[in-house]
Amino acid sequence: MPFRVSIQPGGQQFDAAEDTTILQAALDAGFLLPYGCRDGACGSCKGRILEGSVDYGKVSPTTLTDTDKKAGLALFCCAKPRSDLVLESKQITHSSDIPVKKLPCRVQRLEKVASDVMILELKLPASEQFRFRAGQYIDFLLPGNRRRSFSIANAPEAATHLELHVRRIEGGTFTGQVFEQMKEKDILRFEGPLGSFFLREESTKPIVLLAGGTGFAPIKSIVEHVLKAGLKRSMILYWGARNLEGLYLDDLAAKWEQMLPGFKYVPVLSDMPADLGWKGRTGLVHEAVMADLPDLSAHQVYACGAPAMIEAAQADFFEKCALPREEFFADAFTYAADATI
Repeated sequence: MPFRVSIQPGGQQFDAAEDTTILQAALDAGFLLPYGCRDGACGSCKGRILEGSVDYGKVSPTTLTDTDKKAGLALFCCAKPRSDLVLESKQITHSSDIPVKKLPCRVQRLEKVASDVMILELKLPASEQFRFRAGQYIDFLLPGNRRRSFSIANAPEAATHLELHVRRIEGGTFTGQVFEQMKEKDILRFEGPLGSFFLREESTKPIVLLAGGTGFAPIKSIVEHVLKAGLKRSMILYWGARNLEGLYLDDLAAKWEQMLPGFKYVPVLSDMPADLGWKGRTGLVHEAVMADLPDLSAHQVYACGAPAMIEAAQADFFEKCALPREEFFADAFTYAADATI
């Protein structure tokens, strides 16, 4: 017998079987709750249980702490209902306008832009339209029921291809294949679009874009969408990397300042000795944001990168910069925790 799940404050309702996660049940019903990795690592789907009980599932103790549980929080991508539920989620939309599909694709271009970053361009099938929102990601469908997630880096307008930025992971099976074996015209299969990380176009608030490493990919999608759609939003991009090579499309980000009124680019390096001539910002990238914008109460933040960066930015922006909790949108890359990626 399925349980009834209600979402507040919007009043949406759907049914969830006891062997189905809350997130999957919501997606099956056509509702898009915030989510990212879908395996309990990134914390994007963390939400509050107002009434009822759940099986929390297998979660990282750092992503969902005992304190979180006592406060009524759960990870909706892992939690399964054990009673009727009332949940709190202010960022819920209907997902029926853009269907999730499983499609083949052909490798169209491979470009190594850094020693550990490859741009992978995929040709989409001409007979099948693929729509997505700027900032979303796809899953490659691999043998053994394995999946590997990568953010889309190009704008959705008239897209006949997908651009992905693949960072090589030491010992990684799939990323090793991309760097060593993959060639043009190879065929892959993927599912998408996925994720709730996308530009909220109904807002007019100024935007802070926060990227770490290849977290630049979905940020690039958002900026190129803004350019193509002619949206008028003030935007400032902070892109953090260990060294200059990590800013693998630095020239492109700098060009956006001339192409887009109200856009500013701030590169930040965390491991760049002063004697190498770097005259730009140094340190943690989210701390550069705080130094420039100590009051974020009137902003939206879109952040993408490693979980540690996302967690630090979220905590500090909420507690020290007065960022409204509903205006922080994040996509945490969890590859560092999976050596087989």
